[in-house]
Amino acid sequence: MGHWVTELLIINILFMAVRIAGVTIPNEKRVEIALTYIFGIGRSRSNEILKQANVNPDTRVKNLKEDEVNRIRNIIEKNYKVEGELKREIIGNIKRLKEIGCYRGIRHIKNLPVRGQRTKTNSRTVRGNVRRTMGSGRRPPAQKT
Repeated sequence: MGHWVTELLIINILFMAVRIAGVTIPNEKRVEIALTYIFGIGRSRSNEILKQANVNPDTRVKNLKEDEVNRIRNIIEKNYKVEGELKREIIGNIKRLKEIGCYRGIRHIKNLPVRGQRTKTNSRTVRGNVRRTMGSGRRPPAQKT
């Protein structure tokens, strides 16, 4: 193997992508922010996890040691539902609401806002009624062929 290939391998080992719960976490960001890339973890939960793992939230992901990454990974796996498991639970909850026919379930079925928002105006995105901004309302003259 050439000299430059060995250097590349060493660089790859140094900056290996950190994967937690099936998500590749960005290397350049602070750990506190990087953990929020995992579905189900926000800022407050991220800080909670880092406090339990005894990791400084200001450190960059690329500067984390292997044992720190393992501690964070273990805490997330043992204590929290994230990613696929959490998404399945949410889908199951919505399915249950639809089956029992409650008000919220009916709103989900009809694809309307569920949490009490008004629908006379607004709520276009939920209803799929996204209007594009228009010009004067006049049609452009026919094109010559």
